[in-house]
Amino acid sequence: MSTPAMAYERATDVDAAVAAVAGRPGARFLAGGTNLVDHLKLGLLDPDLLVDVTRLPLREIEDVPGGGLRIGAGVTNADLAADPRVRASYPVLAEALLAGASGQLRNVATTGGNLLQRTRCPYFQDVTMACGKRDPGAGCSAIGGVTRGHAILGASEHCIATHPSDMAVGLAALDATVETAGPGGGRTLPLTELHRLPGDEPERDTVLEHGELIVAVTLPPPSPTARSAYRKVRDRASYAFALVSVAAAVDVRDGVLHDVRIALGGVAPKPWRAEQAEAVLRGAVPTAARLGEAADAELAAATAQGENAFKIPLARATIVAVLRDLLTEELA
Repeated sequence: MSTPAMAYERATDVDAAVAAVAGRPGARFLAGGTNLVDHLKLGLLDPDLLVDVTRLPLREIEDVPGGGLRIGAGVTNADLAADPRVRASYPVLAEALLAGASGQLRNVATTGGNLLQRTRCPYFQDVTMACGKRDPGAGCSAIGGVTRGHAILGASEHCIATHPSDMAVGLAALDATVETAGPGGGRTLPLTELHRLPGDEPERDTVLEHGELIVAVTLPPPSPTARSAYRKVRDRASYAFALVSVAAAVDVRDGVLHDVRIALGGVAPKPWRAEQAEAVLRGAVPTAARLGEAADAELAAATAQGENAFKIPLARATIVAVLRDLLTEELA
């Protein structure tokens, strides 16, 4: 069997990288390669051009005037997790990063690539199975199949896969923004608007256009009274994807939840911002009963997919546990 021809090009600047990929429908960006190389091996992807963006000047973590951090898309997960500014001011992000993959993978996986990784649904990764995310219009073999790891929120009749990123869940709880460069110029969008729910187009994971490159992620200034944490529930202690994960950031002032942001992983086709739970808690005096009410409000729309019904009570318990730990002083 002949090997498909695949060209390689090392980009010299962002504009050149964007132009090279945008001009060829079969071209792809190559950064750490921890997801793309898997897809090449599995036969999920057959690009005719790989544009290497690892040498672009996107590997810095910079202080933003007025507070906050700007994280270059080429910053590795390991370097981001170890940065003292991230550890001190955004612990939820450092914890989420360290919960993902393995040390070896974190050393090469990049910020931009992590956000754009595709689902690890076994039906997507098996080219012998029907999958509308891989082959538009093909249907979803997961529905009615082995669904233990699949979505309970945001799924559709065309796809019930979950998004695999831990880092993205932490960023969603921090109100991060994403900066891109594309064929039509640059734009900035909230991270919570980067990923799409499947609807009737499960093949579209994000709102990015072909050739649009993530160049940075920006974190807003941290509140001096904020606390945050990430918890991941999985089948084994390392190198496993989340069954349920919770990222939460709270800001308590004068005994009241001035602000609260919660994101869930392992339960939806995208990092899931728990807006219903936040609405119950924001402006309230935190109590154990209120935490349960918030979790119930968020999960009211959850729908079990066969054997993953356990995720609903598991998600509730994890939301409550993370918030309880962050609010120990107020709940005592």
